[in-house]
Formats: sequence, C-alpha cells, structure tokens
Amino acid sequence: MAVKHILAMVAAAGLLAACEGGEGVGEIGPDKTLDRGINAHHLSTLKAGVWIDPEGCDHWIIDDGVEGYMSARVDDYGKPICSGAGPANTAVGPFKKGTPIADPL
Repeated sequence: MAVKHILAMVAAAGLLAACEGGEGVGEIGPDKTLDRGINAHHLSTLKAGVWIDPEGCDHWIIDDGVEGYMSARVDDYGKPICSGAGPANTAVGPFKKGTPIADPL
C-alpha cells in the first residue's frame, strides 16, 4: 500500500473522529479500541505492522480492509521509538492480517 493511501486513511479517520462530538474536556468519550463497522471487533484481535515516517520513527498501523488505524510507537517516557525496522516512508509487518474483508486499495 502506498504511503499516500496510508496518510489518506489517517486523515479521513481524523476527520470522522472529529464528527463524533459530545466529548468535552474531562469527559469520557466512546471506546476507541472497538471497531464499530460492518465487521465489528476489538482492535486487539488484529495484527499491527509498523509504518516508518520520513524521520525514521515508528508508528503502529492496522488495516482491516475498510478502515485504517495508526498511533505513534513510543517508549515508557513518551519518546518516539525509531527502531530501524525499515527504510523511511515504508510499512512492514502483517498489518493487513486478521480480517476477512479484502482491501480494495
């Protein structure tokens, strides 16, 4: 999958998340660990891969065929992990595994 597609999925997810509303400062919002789509499941049932950003730092990624998820990979102190798992702007690992839905992209 091209980096442009990954970035587009992340941008779209961010825009959709902003539409949920009803979450003020200090309020508990919806559980973001659940996928509520047509193949709803807990995200822990999927396999994550790693996308390496242009600076060489890691981000956890999951692609379940319909939606994509990404979060920065950080150490216990919140510092970015830059493991060298692959060259910049590439994705490695089984991030498309664990779903019966084919990825149209």
